[in-house]
Amino acid sequence: MAIILILILKNEAETQQFGQKLARCTQNINSAVVIYLEGDLGTGKTTLARGFIQNFGFNQVKSPTYSIVESYKNALINIHHFDCYRLSSPTDLDYIGIRDYLDDNPIQLIEWAKLGKGVIPPADMKITLSGFNKQRKMLITVHTKIGKKLLRCT
Repeated sequence: MAIILILILKNEAETQQFGQKLARCTQNINSAVVIYLEGDLGTGKTTLARGFIQNFGFNQVKSPTYSIVESYKNALINIHHFDCYRLSSPTDLDYIGIRDYLDDNPIQLIEWAKLGKGVIPPADMKITLSGFNKQRKMLITVHTKIGKKLLRCT
């Protein structure tokens, strides 16, 4: 199943707002959710993730570029934000205990997912960002029923 939607975001604020809206959509899903965030450096992957995570009351959202994963958990949600950019091999994820991050139906936002291929779970939704300066083109592809449900909500 591959359903595609293309959106144009005019600025960074719209990218964060889309992340917040997508976050609200995940509240209706009672299982793990995997969202890949793809695109070149500087296209807004972390901005989208920041909006998503802040929606659940986490004001301090760090980029996981150096730590590979940042986790956010409270009474409402369990989110793991991965950035696979610095991996030298997908098996590096085994060293950080990737299997432990898959428990408790988490939401996983995964940047540079192709670098963790074979170790990370398959995507329910893939969001590919492109563009420069302020405007962004967002290509959303869904691969599962969960992804389809998220797309209908956004």
